[in-house]
Amino acid sequence: MNKEANQRNAGSRWRSLWPRSIRWRLQLLLALVLTSVLIGFGITVYERQRANRFHQIDAELEVRVAALSRVVREYYRDAPGPPRHAPRGGLHEPHWRERRPPPDGPPPGPPPRGPRKMRPAMPGKLNELPLSSEAAALFGKGGEADYFIVWYRDGTLLKRSDNAPLDVVAPLRSERDTLPHFRTRQTFREALHCSGFGECALAGRSFQPDLEAAKKFGWVLLAAGGVLLTLGLSAGWWLTTRAIRPIEEISAAASRISQGNLSERIQIAGGADELGRLAGVLNSTFAKLESALTQQLQFTADAAHELRTPVAVIIAEAQTTLARERTAAEYRETVKADLETAQQLRRLTESLLELARFNTNDERVPRTDVDLARIAATCVERIGPLAAEHGIQIQCSFAPAYVYGSADRLDTLIANLLSNAIHYNKPRGEIRVTTSAGAESVVLTVADTGIGIPATDIPHIFDRFYRVDNARSRAEGHTGLGLAICKAIVEAERGTIEVASTRGIGTTFTVRFATTASAQA
Repeated sequence: MNKEANQRNAGSRWRSLWPRSIRWRLQLLLALVLTSVLIGFGITVYERQRANRFHQIDAELEVRVAALSRVVREYYRDAPGPPRHAPRGGLHEPHWRERRPPPDGPPPGPPPRGPRKMRPAMPGKLNELPLSSEAAALFGKGGEADYFIVWYRDGTLLKRSDNAPLDVVAPLRSERDTLPHFRTRQTFREALHCSGFGECALAGRSFQPDLEAAKKFGWVLLAAGGVLLTLGLSAGWWLTTRAIRPIEEISAAASRISQGNLSERIQIAGGADELGRLAGVLNSTFAKLESALTQQLQFTADAAHELRTPVAVIIAEAQTTLARERTAAEYRETVKADLETAQQLRRLTESLLELARFNTNDERVPRTDVDLARIAATCVERIGPLAAEHGIQIQCSFAPAYVYGSADRLDTLIANLLSNAIHYNKPRGEIRVTTSAGAESVVLTVADTGIGIPATDIPHIFDRFYRVDNARSRAEGHTGLGLAICKAIVEAERGTIEVASTRGIGTTFTVRFATTASAQA
């Protein structure tokens, strides 16, 4: 438990050290990446440059020691050496080989060259070995940094440059092969080469100037890396600032909207990128919120206004009745009026609750495959007495039309449309109810031969508490919520509702739903 607690505390401390700002997080990550890349690149370049320089030094030393070896070989080419079949690594007494002519005359081939100058078998005094022009030129080029030493096959010092270190000793016999050897000693790099007879030449140079140059090159790389890191971080800050600015604008706009300024919108240039699309979605959401809040405020105001009237009537009737003694008939009339007003208040309250329930668009409402024609037939049968009371005939033409939806909601929809067609119809008018099914949608139409709706009122008939004939609607107890409820039901069932009306001829409501297969897809 203590271990887990310590781990959680360590994680909390680490998170507290991590910056909260996205901009600083991006900047820190960029700094880490740039620093790692520049360090890796700098180390690679430095080591590569250093290795190339040492390879160059080795190549120069190899040329110089080869030139020295040629000098020694030319100078002692006639000196007697070990026997042809003598074991390697052993020393033998020097001797001269006799060159006898063959018994049958001169050997075949080109005539022999003139007599060559014979070199002594043992070295003479120190520095008697002359350098060739090639070797002198090579060692003269390097200045004081280059030096050389030459040993005879027995380890005797033959020649050395004036600047050669005094602590250089002759190579061991095991080191005297014909391959060049390289070694580093303190701040000196040396190349050693021995001939097959044992003479050895050493060429070396001090690489202290190269170390100083490498050090300076390292400081140059460090300075260049610092400049590049500064430029990279500056560019990263500029880029992150540009990238974060739209988010800051979105946050500022959302903050102003949360303070009540619902008309505020996000303004971002270049709306084709991801942030632009996000701003568009947020602006659409804010517009819907503004519209919903406006509708809610309007609904509250309208509901308060509609509820105030019946409540005021009930209060006025009660106050008038209580003002003086009345007869039983008068009390009866007062109670009857209050009952009618209370019934109107009840219908209004139920309509408001029903409309609020539809506006929630609750997905838990059970939906099944239902036949819109069967529901319409049931509604016509139920509302028939009301139509007969107003002297209105209902003509039906039902074709099977299956939709995926809520049977209760669709029943309420058709009942409201039929009730609206009855109340706004002419005496002895007609109502035509039809259902039909197509490949993609099913259609329900409710047409009447009523008074019609003025063109100026058609855009508003689905608004809450809107009445085309306000005086007549109130007198007949209509709340002005029937068509608003119809529209809410249609939208909840993912359909559309349209109205077409001609003044004095009639009105037709057309409702379309997706077919069962399309709705469930």
